[in-house]
Amino acid sequence: QAFTGVEKRGVKVFRPSQITATADHNIPTWDQHLPIKEELSRLQVDTLKRNCENHGITHYGLGHELNGIVHVVGPELGYTQPGMTIVCGDSHTSTHGAFGSVAFGVGTSEVEMVLASMCIMQPKPKKMRITIDGVLGKGVTSKDLILYILSKLTANGATGYFIEYAGSAIKSMSMEARMTVCNMSIELGARGGLIAPDEKTFEYVKGRMFAPKGADFEKAVAKWKQLFTDADAKFDIEYSFKAADITPMLTYGTNPGMGMSVTDNIPTADTIDAAGRETYIKALEYMGFEPGEKLLGKTVNYVFVGSCTNGRIEDLRALATILKGRKKADNIKCFIVPGSKLVEKQAKEEGLDKVFAEAGVQFRQPGCSSCLAMNEDKVPKGEYCVSTSNRNFEGRQGPGARTILASPLLAGAVIVTGKITDPRELL
Repeated sequence: QAFTGVEKRGVKVFRPSQITATADHNIPTWDQHLPIKEELSRLQVDTLKRNCENHGITHYGLGHELNGIVHVVGPELGYTQPGMTIVCGDSHTSTHGAFGSVAFGVGTSEVEMVLASMCIMQPKPKKMRITIDGVLGKGVTSKDLILYILSKLTANGATGYFIEYAGSAIKSMSMEARMTVCNMSIELGARGGLIAPDEKTFEYVKGRMFAPKGADFEKAVAKWKQLFTDADAKFDIEYSFKAADITPMLTYGTNPGMGMSVTDNIPTADTIDAAGRETYIKALEYMGFEPGEKLLGKTVNYVFVGSCTNGRIEDLRALATILKGRKKADNIKCFIVPGSKLVEKQAKEEGLDKVFAEAGVQFRQPGCSSCLAMNEDKVPKGEYCVSTSNRNFEGRQGPGARTILASPLLAGAVIVTGKITDPRELL
């Protein structure tokens, strides 16, 4: 629709060299060499290709060696750099904030505005800082950290804000772990989230395909080093958490703020404030759970590891640490999906595909897959799926599907046991 809008105005795409497109949401994750079966998906993928050709835009279509999920492709190719303003027609553009960039999702009319002018009008958000200090415990990942924050602040706790994540727990994270945290800022209701760039950021960007090279890189780093919050900066609101308080997490409801420790019981109605009680009752009804129920040991038949939240090489490595030397439980059906062709290639070079095969798990091809059921990777009605994606809304993984969000480690524990299991028992 954005391309149609630009054409109706009789203008050209203003700076095609600053725009990149990739097919991700509705591409299949198996037999990618064959034509897409689903008619609407095929039409969308073909239309994107044609529009990019017409307007001179770089396009990584299905089968291209650089194809992948947009928020995986951007960082791994060096498109994503500190200090940039990055927008995309997808809410999880907040992922790129891990590099100290201002990154957020935009709607179709705003995409059109950017295509036509390389400018965008936005209201200025309020400022929030979330500080997490200390060391994450055994089996606790960046996904658990952001699910923990969500469980404390709720799914609308940062509405109207842009978040800066700070503290020793954040600084000690890898770039991929930081991307997971920033990715789910949007689930807090925030416009976006960011982390100040540091040596880890510069090292990650260095040498990537579209990153500055040689003297240009050194010049860029000198600029990027200035991107940090002043010591006397004032925030509209601040929160602090201790890393030691965080355990492996999962969700029990139908928004990402409805989370708890894997060893906890589902909260009872008397612990939920009046404003959230209706949502709580409706969510438990949809999920088929009871107030006060323990989820540990509950049978689950589907697992999804992938998405722009947890489809990177470190996520697949984490999964492999659980699966290595073990077999998939008989009841489990799973989608293990790399975030890009480059992630797929690296996983094979590291032999992760063999670990998965020996465990009886199929390693699929890149795409958004079962994050949002826009292709064949759907979870059947009434079935539970432990998912490393970012949203557990009703029907998100297929009509009537029930999603439980978790880390790749917890997902791996479910794959080998066939039920919700504390991953720390298998590490």
